Amino acid sequence: MSEFLLEIGTEELPASFVAPALEALRAEVTARLATARLAHGEMRIFGTPRRLALLVDGVAAGSEPTVQRHLGPSTKVAFSPGGEPTVAARKFAERQGVDVAELEQVATQKGTHIAAVVTEFGRPAAQILADLLTPLVHGIAFPKSMRWGDVPIAFARPVHWIVALLDDAVIPVTFGDVASGRTTWGHRFLAPEEIVLDRASAYAGTLRAAGVVADIAERRRLVQAEAEAAAARRGGRLVANEALLDEVTQLVELPSPILGEFEERHLDLPREVLVSEMERHQRYFPVEDRDGALMPYFVAVSNTPVRDEALSRRGYERVLRARLSDGRFFFDEDRKIPLGDRVATLERVVFQQDLGSYADKVARIRALAAWLARQTGNADQVETVTRAATLAKADLVTGMVGEFPELQGVMGREYALASGESPDVALAISEHYLPRHADDALPTLQAGALVGVADRIDTLCGIFAVGKEPTATADPFALRRACLGVIRIVLHLGWRLSIAGAVDEALRLLGRGTEDTAARVLAFVRGRLRVLWSDAYPVDVVEAVLAAGWDDLVAAHRRLVALSSLIGQPDFVAAATAFKRAVNIVRKSPWRPSGDPQPDLFSESAEHQLHADYLVARARVAELESVDDVSGILAEMGHLKPAVDRFFEEVRVLVDDPAVAENRICLLGQVAGLFGRVADFSRFQTTG
Repeated sequence: MSEFLLEIGTEELPASFVAPALEALRAEVTARLATARLAHGEMRIFGTPRRLALLVDGVAAGSEPTVQRHLGPSTKVAFSPGGEPTVAARKFAERQGVDVAELEQVATQKGTHIAAVVTEFGRPAAQILADLLTPLVHGIAFPKSMRWGDVPIAFARPVHWIVALLDDAVIPVTFGDVASGRTTWGHRFLAPEEIVLDRASAYAGTLRAAGVVADIAERRRLVQAEAEAAAARRGGRLVANEALLDEVTQLVELPSPILGEFEERHLDLPREVLVSEMERHQRYFPVEDRDGALMPYFVAVSNTPVRDEALSRRGYERVLRARLSDGRFFFDEDRKIPLGDRVATLERVVFQQDLGSYADKVARIRALAAWLARQTGNADQVETVTRAATLAKADLVTGMVGEFPELQGVMGREYALASGESPDVALAISEHYLPRHADDALPTLQAGALVGVADRIDTLCGIFAVGKEPTATADPFALRRACLGVIRIVLHLGWRLSIAGAVDEALRLLGRGTEDTAARVLAFVRGRLRVLWSDAYPVDVVEAVLAAGWDDLVAAHRRLVALSSLIGQPDFVAAATAFKRAVNIVRKSPWRPSGDPQPDLFSESAEHQLHADYLVARARVAELESVDDVSGILAEMGHLKPAVDRFFEEVRVLVDDPAVAENRICLLGQVAGLFGRVADFSRFQTTG
């Protein structure tokens, strides 16, 4: 067994590129080695801003041999009536690399065919790796790539060296004008000389001695532990942010945390301003006390241990001081103008070329949010909702948000409070942006949720109305995220809201769009709903529930949960199978009867029994629907199942008498339709 190392050395990579590229590299190498039948052991990935690397343990000396039988033409085609091989047989043998005399005759379902038994012998590991590595390196995908010099191939950043070793042997790999070897490089400043690797197994240890912690998990632990230790020296702790920790880990090769300080007077700025400045703009870790209050400290992580820590600290502090001074200036200046006075300025800010200004959008949001409030039983919130919607986008024209766009909503809240608005209005302004992403918090106030849903539905309908809906590769208006936000809010707050009604009202307020626009918007929402629920529930159950109706999201979700809890239970599967059969018979019949079946046309006792049991079940289901008892409704399926089974055993549906046949289809249609409001059982793959 051998060890194999591949390292691609580059100029500094964007932090967000490293981990995805390494995971893709590992997956691709695993797949290609499997295709080549080359056995191996553990596969470890290493990465820093200057390198992508993969180390494979336990690589076999060569691939496993394989014996395969390849079918050729039928014997009638392969041999003449006299038994002589035809041109077809000779050509087949030639393609398979065997002699005609070695061909076999094999019986198949389609008759007897000739076949060639081909033995593919194993190949040396070095040869296999040499064949697959160059196209593999060329095929690594990045969000953005670049070309440099005369190199005709793109990569995330210029490639400077490649190491490819199988134990101590170099495997040939080329990328542009760079050829593989055994030379790597350590830390840019601590070990600037080239390093010659004797063997692949020496990789991690050699780099560590040269000032590079190549193992990402180890480097992440070092960043966290040393940064936490630095904060603890001032009696504080790091503000938790896993994404920042991951990003900083990919920005350094040898982490060296430095504790810095800023002026305490800046602590009266909104917490989000300070945290955003440190995390998003400087990649510093903010420090808070045990009660969660920010302290005037931060931890920066340098890529190089410094001789004069005080000098380095002053550099980090100077950069943050300038940023916080800008924030302080914007905060003080913005508060000189009441937030309500800024609304008129939105006339000069374009929302979308065909949909007008943000002032136009605010007017639509205000009207739609008030409509939603009444529809969801929040009529008492209309005044708060209307005011919050009016001010929701006013902070877009403030200096602070102009400089720091990620603070929109947050600054609206702060400036609303400074302008004397009520706390509920201020919080609604901030919360109408929630959730910003899949893992984000949801609004705590009905008012913020109503304004947020109105904002998202207006955007969805507006963008669809002007024909700029998402494509498979582009979603510039983040409509998928907006749609999921609407779904999450409605389900979280339990709103019994008609999504179709909300879309119609939004299109009415837009003054544009057609029935086709509404249909496309609703199809888009349904698609997002299917994706969201299919992550947690069986796809066929999701489809069955959606096919029965989803306009009331809360009701649809209750049906989904109830059905999913029964999947796999033998009694339910049997009942669902019976009703699936009923649905399919009705759909395939030539009749679409309306009204009730006529009992005087029943001639079999099984018909009378099913009809009588159906009437009892219908009354019971009506009672259960009035209290949203989905589980109770599904239990009625079990009560009705014996009569359905007996009907199928004793009654022939499509008899010669069309009146009788149609009447039986009518009865089955009503039986199937009784539970069709819960799910379309014909969509169940789990029921046979």
